[in-house]
Amino acid sequence: MSKSQLMSSLSEATGMSKKDVSSFMDKMVELAYKEVKANGEFVLPGIGKLVKVQRAERMGRNPATGEQIKIPAKKVVKFRVAKAAKEAVL
Repeated sequence: MSKSQLMSSLSEATGMSKKDVSSFMDKMVELAYKEVKANGEFVLPGIGKLVKVQRAERMGRNPATGEQIKIPAKKVVKFRVAKAAKEAVL
């Protein structure tokens, strides 16, 4: 489903205009980014949560040469699916 299809579907389901739905979604995304950056997580009830995780330094391999390389530690964002979403889909 494309973004415009999603906005149309939500607009029809809620009775809001497409412009209002699009604005709401944009603000929710901004809020999610801000919350993950500040607090480390953002929860979408019934769907899941975005979580900021610190990855440890590790050893890896260059696939072209087979040479071992050190992969530095870094922060990443992961999405953890809620139990309710898993049960509904599976």
